[in-house]
Order: sequence, then structure tokens, then C-alpha cells
Amino acid sequence: MEKIAFLGLGHMGTPMARQLLAAGHPLTVWNRTAEKAEPLVGAGARLAVDPADAVRDADVVITMLAGPDAVRAVADAIVPELRAGVHWVEMSTVGPDVVRELWERVPDGVTLVDAPVMGSTDKAAAGQLGILAGGDADGVAQVLACFGPVTRTGPLGSGAALKVVVNTAVIGGVALVAEAMKLADALGLDEETAKGALAKGPLGGAVGRAFATDVHFGSDLAVKDVALATETTQLPAMEAVLGHFQAAAADPDVVHEDIARAVAHIRSRNVKPS
Repeated sequence: MEKIAFLGLGHMGTPMARQLLAAGHPLTVWNRTAEKAEPLVGAGARLAVDPADAVRDADVVITMLAGPDAVRAVADAIVPELRAGVHWVEMSTVGPDVVRELWERVPDGVTLVDAPVMGSTDKAAAGQLGILAGGDADGVAQVLACFGPVTRTGPLGSGAALKVVVNTAVIGGVALVAEAMKLADALGLDEETAKGALAKGPLGGAVGRAFATDVHFGSDLAVKDVALATETTQLPAMEAVLGHFQAAAADPDVVHEDIARAVAHIRSRNVKPS
């Protein structure tokens, strides 16, 4: 069994790391807040003192971090320690440009795979995430399968690119549902009646996500992901969505809560005409 280093134990990383332990992989974990690793250490993982320590003896390195800045910071620490034959699987949502940056930095003999995931915390806990794997993923196919079904997306960076597309659609759909419900409020419609009608239409999936109670994807992460999209090409509708989530993320009671909390924020938000 491959020795795996897993870096980043947030809402998604922790249940994903549990899947590796359940599969029998020797696992070393690292997280900026070490206390978050305690349940995994209790289940058999080794806690590394820093990222370099985590990857030094690993066959596979997995990074599941909050965003581009966190990935770059961890890369600074681990790149000098990566030995030939190691597979580095970058599973954060950072976009293809960051993946290309990492590829330019990895030592000869190290294989970089971008493999972000589709699904939230419930899917992570059940091992049912969708994995979008770009690059040469043959050497880590069995490891990735611990998290859920794998879709090969093409060359390095294509997984990261497709993840931005998917998240943009999901987040945009949630914002559209929030605005539709705001219109229903303004027209005096019963909330459950309006919600039920929307759920039976083309936005049914987005309605379910907008009112979900058992998953987690913070508004701050939604801002990061939509910004990755709007920085890539002109997307006027998504610029408006970005404004919605930036306003939600400015509220300390909402910023780290699931995007379902942002729906109520959008419904109550008053925007002055330009």
C-alpha cells in the first residue's frame, strides 16, 4: 500500500483522509491547525510537524487546501522534499494557472496530477465524491478511487479547469434561486409553494443545494471560486453573483457558513440602483 501524505484537514480534507485510513494506507497528515488532526491520529494516522516532514517519506502527496495562496505556501515547503517517483495529487480548487505554476516547480521524476472533487462533505464522508483527474493519473488511480468515481478530463490542468466551470454553474444556480425567492417574497407568495414550484423545474438541483442543511461550502470559498471564473473571461452574470457572495462573506455570521446561509442574505439584500 502506498504511503500517503495528506495536507489540509478542513471540512473536506478530514473525511477524505478517513477514506484512505479505511482502505489501509499508511497515512501522515498535516494541518495548519494541528488540533484538527487529532481524530485522525486517534484512528491511526501520524501527525507531521510541518509540511516538509509530512511528505519526506511519502509515495503519494495529496494537497486539499483552501485556495491558491495556501497551495503556493505549502508548495514552498514541500517541493525541496519531493523525491523522484512521488506522485503529487493537487485536489484543491485553484484553477489551471496555479496547476501550471506547480508543474514548473516540481523536480524531475515527480508526477503532478490535478484532481479536484465534485460534491460536498456528505459525499466525502461516504466516499462518493466525483474526481476530475487531469494529467497522468494512472499511478494514483487506486488512491483516487478511495474518494469516489474518477473522470479523466485530459491533460494536466484540465481537471482544475473543469472544476471551475462546475462550481461556477452551481454557485450561479444557487444565487439565481435566491433571487427567484426574493421575487416571490416581493410578490407575496407563500415560501413553500414557490420553493416547491422551482424544485419541479430546470433549477431543481440548485433549489436542493440552496436549502441544504447537511453539507458545507463556505461563502468565502464561493467568492474565491467565482473570482477564478470572472478573472478568466468576461462573465457579466457571474460578476453579479460574485457581488452577492462578497456581500454575504462580509457578514461575520455568514462568511464561513454554508452557502445556503447566503441565500437568506441575498433575499434580504437591498442594492441601490446605479
